[in-house]
Amino acid sequence: MKTVKEIMSTDIVTATTKDNIYELAVIMKQHDIGFIPIVEGKKLIGVVTDRDLVIRGYAEKHSGSTSVSEVITTNIKTIESNISVDDAAKLMAQNQIRRLPVVESGELLGIVSIGDLAVREIFVNEAGEALSSISEQDHREKSANRR
Repeated sequence: MKTVKEIMSTDIVTATTKDNIYELAVIMKQHDIGFIPIVEGKKLIGVVTDRDLVIRGYAEKHSGSTSVSEVITTNIKTIESNISVDDAAKLMAQNQIRRLPVVESGELLGIVSIGDLAVREIFVNEAGEALSSISEQDHREKSANRR
């Protein structure tokens, strides 16, 4: 049985709470990413997504110099590296999340994404179910917002 450690991405772009939302937007653009773990040293504090920047940042009329702490999501699901890929996929599907930080004693080791599950053809059914569930939720949210 494969573990999360075997498939997680370890080349992670991170930021700190000392950064501002403009700097995060630039990092996202430079690296073509929409998800940045926020760390203090190696300790995971939370994450900021491109959606967080828009919804909690710019749509709330915060300037680019606004602290990351204004848009950070701190109540995040994480997983340990020795957990099976199957369990990671189930957790992602149940919580409708695309990326799962991998931590050990609170320290960020890597990230597992839906793509990591699907690209490596490991537990394709679970990855497909997770992505389908997430996509359905996104579609429902968009439909509800149009009303």
